[in-house]
Amino acid sequence: MRAALWLIALFAVAVAAALFAGNNQSTVTWFWSPYRVDMSLNLAIVLVTLAFVLLYAALRALSAMLQMPQQARRWRLQQKERSMNQSLLEALSHLQAGRFLRARKAALTALSTEQALTNGHSPVPYGQQLAATANLLAADASHALQDSNLRDQHWQKALEILPVPGSTQDAEIREGAQMRAARWALDDRDAAESLRRLGELPLGAARRTMALRIKLKASRLAGDTINALDTARLLAKHRAFSPAASASVVRGLLLASIRDARDTSSLQHFWLSLDEEERAMPEVAIPATERLIDLGGEAAQARAWLLPVWVHLLDHPGQRMESHLPKLVQVMQSCLAKLDGAWLARMEAAANANPHEPRLQYLAGMACVQRQLWGKAQQLLTRSAPRLEEPALRTRAWQRLALMAEHRGDMEASAIAWKLAAQATVVLQDNPSLYD
Repeated sequence: MRAALWLIALFAVAVAAALFAGNNQSTVTWFWSPYRVDMSLNLAIVLVTLAFVLLYAALRALSAMLQMPQQARRWRLQQKERSMNQSLLEALSHLQAGRFLRARKAALTALSTEQALTNGHSPVPYGQQLAATANLLAADASHALQDSNLRDQHWQKALEILPVPGSTQDAEIREGAQMRAARWALDDRDAAESLRRLGELPLGAARRTMALRIKLKASRLAGDTINALDTARLLAKHRAFSPAASASVVRGLLLASIRDARDTSSLQHFWLSLDEEERAMPEVAIPATERLIDLGGEAAQARAWLLPVWVHLLDHPGQRMESHLPKLVQVMQSCLAKLDGAWLARMEAAANANPHEPRLQYLAGMACVQRQLWGKAQQLLTRSAPRLEEPALRTRAWQRLALMAEHRGDMEASAIAWKLAAQATVVLQDNPSLYD
């Protein structure tokens, strides 16, 4: 449509010009003493137009000729700037490809080109950011080449180039330099220096995923499991790992914190810092309770820690229950002292609800022993002892049956029970990994 309108307008102009030129009888007289020149108006218009075109072309040609030195200088500067950018890209590509010597050489080439432009009073607008980035690339390559002195020199130059306070981009480059220094310190196994570098970051930068990853590794290297645990929780919240990996990392740190507890008060403080979901994890609650018992904690408190796990495993039977029940039973039998009626009722209910689970029968029998319910204890232990797969539990069951038989005066039954306990003990000694 637009082309059609232009074509119509062109025809209209052509028709108007033809009508004007065809019917124009005017003349123009030029007086140049002592001459007189007469010509038609059409010819005069053509000559004036040609003169204007020639004058305009001459002025443009003269301007282009006078600007040739400036154009040549601008072209040389563009070539240098392109070469500088190309060197920076080469440094980055070589660094990613693992060609560290070439990466450092290309970064130094970019720095020398930028310095030449600055000395020639033709600095590029982004020269400071480019020089800082090139220094960081050279420092990274030097770190990979185990040249820590040159690495630190380039890192320091990168920070000195950028103004403080600068633009947003300057601040981001400085934060990136701090993170790189923290990672370098971590590679050098200097956890304290790595954490110090991270501590110099602004609050917003310190909570970024990259900084948190470095902090997690540095905290684990320094043995600061509490700080590492908090960092791992933040990373899990930010979805920095897959759900399975996050759970594995957090679980490992929780277990390390449990092992690091040196008294019951520190272990209780750690337990209170956990959320309900973590307290209900068998992988955490069972080792924590076992550690509490080893440190001399109260049996009632140990049973309170195990209650969520007990309820969860019995309400959701399956593979998870099969994997954690043996350890749960072992820990539960070590905290049966001063057993209250509520727990005895829970254990009896679990044994009655799971008649084919000998470990629950065994635990209920040991609980009855603690409450001096000898008849019920013998019934439960006699039913569970032959079916127990764990040699340690089977040994304890036969030993308890032997003692109860001695107490009744049934020496024959006691001898048989002691014999079966000895056989289970031999199996456990021959295969200690059965109950690890």
